[in-house]
Amino acid sequence: MQHHGQHGSGPIAARIGIVPCFEHPDTAVISFQVRLAAEKLHKGGIIACPTESVYGLSCDPLNQSAIERLLALKQRPDTKGFILIASRIEQLEPFVSIPDKRREEIEQSWPGPVTWVLPAKADLPPWIGGGRDTIAARVTAHAQMAAICDLYGGCLVSTSANISGQPPARNPMQVRRQFDELLDMIVGGKLGGLARPTPIRDAVSGKFIRR
Repeated sequence: MQHHGQHGSGPIAARIGIVPCFEHPDTAVISFQVRLAAEKLHKGGIIACPTESVYGLSCDPLNQSAIERLLALKQRPDTKGFILIASRIEQLEPFVSIPDKRREEIEQSWPGPVTWVLPAKADLPPWIGGGRDTIAARVTAHAQMAAICDLYGGCLVSTSANISGQPPARNPMQVRRQFDELLDMIVGGKLGGLARPTPIRDAVSGKFIRR
């Protein structure tokens, strides 16, 4: 497995051009927590933060050492792949292709709690999709998570905050119970109100993988 390092290196990193966007247009209302979370992510850290339905763990998708640490924390095999989460569709375009026949439907579902399995771009590191030629992704409507993506300057890995086989954490205390002091930061905030994880749809066939 090629080491892409912090924020990655090589053609994919050059194409993405991840830039920390700390001069956000809404800088006055961006919380200190969100700013600190973006800084932790840029340093290769792993954070826990609220999403639409559960607390999630996030890191730089191109940072191999962060990914390996995340897999170890969750006791999760590297063949499962990860969901990418973004604040806008442009952050996902370096990673995935959106089929023309489904583009309008996908764009209308975002920002929102729908995850689509999309064809992966050819030169991505294998750990993102678990060795598959597809990647699951969504543009989130969760304001705090979107703000973190904006300040980080790109999309992030988002996986439920739990050790594999354990219930997903739904608040900071439950995150601490499973991971103790092993994370770089736990972002406090409200969940998006979904009772269950986001539905997942295949972008080629349109079929539901998870309802």
